[in-house]
Amino acid sequence: GGGGGGMAAEGDVELELETEPNGAGSGGDGAGGRAAEKPRKHDSGAADLERVTDYAEEKEIQSSNLETAMSVIGDRRSREQKAKQEREKELAKVTIKKEDLELIMNEMEISRAAAERSLREHMGDVVEALITLTN
Repeated sequence: GGGGGGMAAEGDVELELETEPNGAGSGGDGAGGRAAEKPRKHDSGAADLERVTDYAEEKEIQSSNLETAMSVIGDRRSREQKAKQEREKELAKVTIKKEDLELIMNEMEISRAAAERSLREHMGDVVEALITLTN
């Protein structure tokens, strides 16, 4: 039963802790003192203004970086666009059967465009297209 005794001791410690906040609470003057400090908040307007100007300066720096970034992204986009157009041209050359197209539309319940696209991507191979769509 020695262990049991240890538990009781722990309980005692907890009780002591519980009484502490009440002791602090009775010193309610501390809270009152805090309230008296409140009016100082009005002076923080100047600090806020400083923060705003800092922010504005940062923004200017960022926007110049942004322009550089945008042009880089723009270049990449136009390259991707070109590649896409090439791919679309290649896909457009693929001959697909109307019945294959309708089969996919019915089987997968997808739009004509989606069905046609997957068919073209698989060089008109309806089986391949269906396999990919089911995965």
